[in-house]
Amino acid sequence: MKIILLSLITGALVGFVFAMFKLPIPAPPALAGIMGIVGIYIGFQLYGWVAATFLK
Repeated sequence: MKIILLSLITGALVGFVFAMFKLPIPAPPALAGIMGIVGIYIGFQLYGWVAATFLK
């Protein structure tokens, strides 16, 4: 939980600094970015399952 909270705070600070300097946000559009992260996580978990099931 500590890592999640630190990640959230760091992301908020980076977003604040980018907004302060009127720079574009360093992330894809909200929904597309979230879905990309979810997809990466699913792929990572899927590999772990495939490796444990079929590549013993």
